[in-house]
Amino acid sequence: MAGKIVADTLETGAGADISTSYVVNGSAKAWLNMNASVTLQDSLNISSMTDNVTGNFSSNFSNSFGNAYYAPSGQAGWNTANTNARIVWTTHAAPTTSVHRFGVAVDTGTEEDSYVMNETYMGDLA
Repeated sequence: MAGKIVADTLETGAGADISTSYVVNGSAKAWLNMNASVTLQDSLNISSMTDNVTGNFSSNFSNSFGNAYYAPSGQAGWNTANTNARIVWTTHAAPTTSVHRFGVAVDTGTEEDSYVMNETYMGDLA
């Protein structure tokens, strides 16, 4: 039997009220953690990853966003061979509602597959 729960507020264990719209609008709708082999360690709403070229990847969403104006953010970590800082740019190509392309580079600008990469996506799903 299917059902639904309708609520305008939630109460925390400490007795504080929080609007359900804050929970829905303030929660990541997709995120990923992957390694340099482009193996997803864990994810939410990511159907697969594409390794386009070294340091350039595409996240493929299981459920599309309502528009291409979602807010991506990312981070990457180094490995023992190269301890330069990592830069993640989250708009390597125009985002679509179903795919987001991002890149990773060392501080010199050279694109590189990092030891660990994370992306988080905020926005409304379709």
